[in-house]
Amino acid sequence: MKTASAPFTHYSPAWARKTLAELRELVGFASISTAPGAAGAVRACAEWLARHLRGLGLEGVRVFRTPGHPIVYAEKTGLPGRPTLLIYGHYDVQPVEPAAAWTVPPFGGLVRGPRLYGRGASDDKGQFFVHLKALELLLAQGETLPLNVKILLEGEEEIGSPNLGAFIRAHRRLLRADWALLSDTNLLSAGQPALTYGLRGSLAAELTVTGPPAELHSGVFGGAVLNPLQALTTLLAALHDEHGRVAIPGFYEPVQPAAAAERAYLRRYGPADAQLLREARVARGWGEPGYTLYERTVLRPSLSITGLSGGFQGEGVQSIVPARASAKLSFRLAEGQDPYRVEEQLRAYLRRRTPPQVRATLRAQLHAPPYTVAPALPVMRAAAQAYAHGFGRPPVLQRSGGTIPVVSLLEQHLGIPTVLMGFGLPDDHKHGPDEFLHLPNFWRGIQTSLFFLRRLGQLTSSSCRLCSSSTATATRARATA
Repeated sequence: MKTASAPFTHYSPAWARKTLAELRELVGFASISTAPGAAGAVRACAEWLARHLRGLGLEGVRVFRTPGHPIVYAEKTGLPGRPTLLIYGHYDVQPVEPAAAWTVPPFGGLVRGPRLYGRGASDDKGQFFVHLKALELLLAQGETLPLNVKILLEGEEEIGSPNLGAFIRAHRRLLRADWALLSDTNLLSAGQPALTYGLRGSLAAELTVTGPPAELHSGVFGGAVLNPLQALTTLLAALHDEHGRVAIPGFYEPVQPAAAAERAYLRRYGPADAQLLREARVARGWGEPGYTLYERTVLRPSLSITGLSGGFQGEGVQSIVPARASAKLSFRLAEGQDPYRVEEQLRAYLRRRTPPQVRATLRAQLHAPPYTVAPALPVMRAAAQAYAHGFGRPPVLQRSGGTIPVVSLLEQHLGIPTVLMGFGLPDDHKHGPDEFLHLPNFWRGIQTSLFFLRRLGQLTSSSCRLCSSSTATATRARATA
């Protein structure tokens, strides 16, 4: 691994240059799913991907319309008796705000040394592009693919995949597979692979408190009318106790405690408190007592206030009692918790605590259950072998504190486990300014994917049935497996 432009001696320089140019072009689409004004860029990105998939030699390429952004599908099948892998990725990206904090163009695809900069470079365009390039190499060499492959590229992951569940339900036959592969997670560090076996679930909601029908003069009504912004902040303050635990009654009851062996493994191979504090650029941690910072983010549930609005936001002074105030809430849920049950608990808690002078409404926006997959499954062992081949060292097993809704949808509607084989870095600025993809790991990822595809093609039909019939959330993942 010498430079980004000459990653492996058996990649031709021309192919490497072409691949890098294509990746830069893909990153150049401002496919921001949250921005109505970017809908054209999202569609253009979907069409570009469809053309690219056809150019690779894949078949059945379609751009499906949804009530939101398009879904791109392709396949290379026709191998009876061979297993089928469904490769998922998302081509939509987060907004770039604060735009002024970027030191490079957000959609320029700029390459500096070993890094390719741009929104979506790591999350998730660069990561799923790894597998498209592996398929290209196999097909360009005239090989018969070792297994059937289907591609599903979504344009709404960053807004909670609101239309993906309906799409999967309506196209179960088309998407039928033995396993799914998703690359939207992190390595432990540059050059040290990590195989993710658990994700936290999620509940996203917006809490709004309303009072008078219009803003009031604070000099005339201040002290006589309950301020909705004050009532909101009082409610928010009551969501945690003084120790950092979520104060909603019953919240922790279904949480399944991790085994001592798993905690010991995570403490040994996971990031230390000091490392997480450095990455967060803070001096001290916060949260539930009795757990390391890493354990708090991957084993335990949490509640974050991610947005707050109400009252006058401009420069200077405007003396008002606002008519309304709102807050965005993000729950991350541990194994055993049900996001719909947590929503019920939250609503009951707010009803009891909301003062009679104001009205509180809650609008849930995302429900995703936690997910675990057993590392002992044959498909997971194949992934570990592929990492060892591509990176020259075996992966560590890790949990992630994030949520990827599609894995639960695939399990629920297709009955298949998802392999979480990521190539990002913990500090590659996903969702922040100057997001980048570490190019050496991109090239290593292609080698990893090539090995993985070939290894899966060698699995017996009995191994496929074992993987497909294993219910991931019912199978308690153990890091020592």
